[in-house]
Amino acid sequence: MIYLDNAATSWPKPEAVYQVMDNFMRHIGASPGRSGHRLSIEAGRIIYETREALAQLFSIDDPMRIIFTSNATEALNLALRGILHSGDHVITSSMEHNSVMRPLRAMERKGVEITVVNCSPEGLLNPQDIERAIKPNTKLITLNHASNVVGTILPIAEVGQIAHHHGVLFMVDAAQTVGCYPIDVKTMNIDLLAFSGHKGLYGPQGVGGLYLRKGIEQGIEPLTYGGTGSHSEYEYQPDFLPDKYESGTPNTVGLAGLGSGARFVLSQGASSMQRKEETLTQSLLDGLKAIPGVTVYGGSDTRRHLAVISFNIAGLTPSEVAMQLEEGYQIMCRAGLHCSPAAHKTMGTFPQGTVRLSPGHFTSHQDIEITIEAVQKIAAGKRRW
Repeated sequence: MIYLDNAATSWPKPEAVYQVMDNFMRHIGASPGRSGHRLSIEAGRIIYETREALAQLFSIDDPMRIIFTSNATEALNLALRGILHSGDHVITSSMEHNSVMRPLRAMERKGVEITVVNCSPEGLLNPQDIERAIKPNTKLITLNHASNVVGTILPIAEVGQIAHHHGVLFMVDAAQTVGCYPIDVKTMNIDLLAFSGHKGLYGPQGVGGLYLRKGIEQGIEPLTYGGTGSHSEYEYQPDFLPDKYESGTPNTVGLAGLGSGARFVLSQGASSMQRKEETLTQSLLDGLKAIPGVTVYGGSDTRRHLAVISFNIAGLTPSEVAMQLEEGYQIMCRAGLHCSPAAHKTMGTFPQGTVRLSPGHFTSHQDIEITIEAVQKIAAGKRRW
């Protein structure tokens, strides 16, 4: 089997991730911060060490400014619904995932004004278009770091400078880039960073997080209120981080796995992992573009491109191609709109969508060669019908 669906969830995971999670379930298993016994203390230590690893990865000075959520979607909802209110203006791009667009459309009905800045059909964004969209009531600019459809990397650092120059908050949806692309929240001028734990960080599903620059939390209400293990004598939610936003028993076994995945990325180096994926992506792009009847979407500069590639074969629907790849060649991929209809409208592939191939760190060059050959056979077979 060849797994090329890492943009949805990375697989396989590093062996250490499996071992850490198994060890927690077998030998620790307690709730962190809820008891004083050694198992609870150990569970709390595991969570803090996960925060430390992520803080190191993103160049965050204070690990306690990382809020753990169940996924990037919850992190984005926490930020968007906490920051934006009736009369506020928000700017985003036409390449965003529904985890941004759906909350924004819901808030639009409650008086939030939205400007969607158009990207090119390749997914490229002109930072000046963002600056021209800023208004006196602009509260937030929110962009994905890279498209989950075509992998195009947006000019985050440039937009961050523009946002700070105008006194506007800047949030980045880094679901696709964490772990496989270097991120520095300070040099990129990122105020809020939403991230997924089960993709480039090689953790399990059900973990993610949100980084908040100091002071921002004062204006963001929690999504959930409840027990935090701290200040239990009060019936009011704590106002300090991370407890303000982390009510209820956490997914400690998942966070143990996330911490192990983050340490794996640190040991390899995000830049090194990026270079490996660039090589795989270039080989895949070159091979697909050489096949008659195949259309590849997005840019061709792998320095501005993650290991996410969308294509179509003339005369076949994306779902038909994906089915043939799996049934005929045991290649796992994703077909359709990828929860990003705005991106497909920008690319001109709405409503049918595309076939998406997303290699990862554990993908081999042989996997890429076999995939190119499989697509070639499928395309040639269709032309003979």
